[in-house]
Amino acid sequence: MAAAAIVFFWLAFAATHMGLSSAPVRTRLIGAVGERGFLGVYSLFAFATFVPLVWFYFAHKHEGAFLWYFGSAPVLRWAMYAGMVIVLSLVVAALLRPSPAAIAPGKAEVAGAYYITRHPMFMAVGLYGVLHLLVARVNATELAFFAGFPLFAWAGCRHQDQRKLATGDAKFRRFHDETVFFPFTGRNSLRGLREIPIPLAIGTGLAIGLRVFHPRLFG
Repeated sequence: MAAAAIVFFWLAFAATHMGLSSAPVRTRLIGAVGERGFLGVYSLFAFATFVPLVWFYFAHKHEGAFLWYFGSAPVLRWAMYAGMVIVLSLVVAALLRPSPAAIAPGKAEVAGAYYITRHPMFMAVGLYGVLHLLVARVNATELAFFAGFPLFAWAGCRHQDQRKLATGDAKFRRFHDETVFFPFTGRNSLRGLREIPIPLAIGTGLAIGLRVFHPRLFG
């Protein structure tokens, strides 16, 4: 069944993504091939598992049992548009200022998007999946594909936190204690939005572009 194959690809992606970044494996790989070599191996495995996942889904869209469709509700449709602005803005913000928990870590300082969530990139990925489950025509393959994003984001964030906390890094511990896991659950979330005007502008432009060209690009 196509949905089962999508679940398999998700498990392969998650296992390699988190397995390679685990402290014992990462340490051994860096010792063998160096820091840049490790990043190359890590990226290779990520592409080798994620690209087939996406390709297989698009080759088997809307297969399996029909489950639901709520996309005709205007309130959900507009929530999707607003949500995608946030998703893309968080991605841009995370690219401009990487998380201190990332494979290539940034500074452990709370600013910008990190007032919104400790993991802007991962949480953007999770929110993307949730939004699409709300408005897409969901068959078994859509459920397997889009539900994988929030599940992977949750597991990936927990893995990052535990891996970094286990190192005993005092700066990261302080960063961890001063930030929130889920987006917009902290009291400084609006401050975070005010501090990322450029990512918000870029995210808004990207969201509009995707909305205009979505039928042509993704059907």
